[in-house]
Amino acid sequence: MKSACLVLLLGTACWALPFRQSGFLDFMVEDEAGSGLPEETVEPAPPMLPVPEGPMCPFRCQCHLRVVQCSDLALKNVPEKIPADTTLLDLQNNKISELRENDFKTLKGLHALILVNNVITTIHPKAFMPLGKLQRLYLSKNLLKDMPPNMPKSLQELRIHENEISKIKKSAFEGMTHVIVMELGSNPLTSSGIDSEAFADLKQVSYIRIADTGLTEIPKGLPSSMSELHLDGNKITKVQAESLKGLKSLAKLGLSHNEISVVENGTMAMVPHLRELHLDNNALTSVPSGLPDHKYIQVIYLHSNKIAAVGTEDFCPPGFNTKKAMYSGISLFSNPVPYWEIQPITFRCVFDRSAIQLGNYRKK
Repeated sequence: MKSACLVLLLGTACWALPFRQSGFLDFMVEDEAGSGLPEETVEPAPPMLPVPEGPMCPFRCQCHLRVVQCSDLALKNVPEKIPADTTLLDLQNNKISELRENDFKTLKGLHALILVNNVITTIHPKAFMPLGKLQRLYLSKNLLKDMPPNMPKSLQELRIHENEISKIKKSAFEGMTHVIVMELGSNPLTSSGIDSEAFADLKQVSYIRIADTGLTEIPKGLPSSMSELHLDGNKITKVQAESLKGLKSLAKLGLSHNEISVVENGTMAMVPHLRELHLDNNALTSVPSGLPDHKYIQVIYLHSNKIAAVGTEDFCPPGFNTKKAMYSGISLFSNPVPYWEIQPITFRCVFDRSAIQLGNYRKK
């Protein structure tokens, strides 16, 4: 019996598989291969979408809220890759010498362009054509010899003083009906260099300054919409009534530092709403006529002239009710008039005694 049992056990052992020890990693492999349990459905991850790139800012420039500031960088050209939504572009204080055809081709929403203090000599005829919404163009302190061609009709403010412009042709401001402010001073302009109808299209302009040039007379054909005209620092010798004809909205007229010896009779009547007149530093020998009849003038500068006498009716009308505005400033210092001889009644329509400026005359 014992022999039979021993034979049976040996046979069972022979048919058994070899022993294999299972470890932790073996169970992990089995789970990955499948443990017989239902597998969870795993959805594939969505594909990675490209991150949209924001507008690029030109190298070394600063960009913020549609304002691109590239001043003081010694740039020789208008930089590339300016964001298309830019509304203000500041390029002042660089070394740009030329504005090329495509420099602003993508800036259709630009409102202000600052190019002050560069060395610009050339502007391509099509350089400004894409700028259909430009309102302010600052080109002062450059080397331009001519007015820029094809300036945007949308311009409201043009400052192009301190260049080398000697002529303003009839077509210079053609179609620019929205201009309000124009600065043309410190250019080698002469009276003959300004065409008589050069300002004809400036229907809304209120401020024009042509100071420190070579003008010998007040330009003809000035817009009737003007409220301020500054012609200081020129070579004007005479103020003719005809030259101010139609300027009924003019409130301030600057003619200081000229060579004016005569203000023609009837001149004041041409500017009925004038409130401030600067005629200091000229060669006048008498107070301009027409002041007593002018209803609105309040400030008049006559210092540093050659006025030798002041009459009791040079400033004020005989009565008190004919002048609607009292004087708030009259300057007469640095004239050869003996001030002790001026009658107090001369200034009867002056708002306050402190508004009268008298002083000693020093002969040059």
